[in-house]
Amino acid sequence: MNWGYLVIIGIVLIVLGMLLVFIGTFLSALERGGKVEGGGVLVIGPLPIIFGTSATAAIAVAVIALLIMIVALLIMYLRPSP
Repeated sequence: MNWGYLVIIGIVLIVLGMLLVFIGTFLSALERGGKVEGGGVLVIGPLPIIFGTSATAAIAVAVIALLIMIVALLIMYLRPSP
């Protein structure tokens, strides 16, 4: 069975999602007078590097990253073994 069309649909959905995030951020910045906060987490080995435009943004990103790590660990350890 040819699965090539699913790959194309997946790529289109990813690009569409990134475009929607960009448009939403841009419209939010225009609506609030240009005040936008952001942050990120860079995990190198066991060391997370957390950065943000404010303390609130950095804490929010750290909490989200921690939740994603917990979910990933649960998926890894609770999946049935083959």
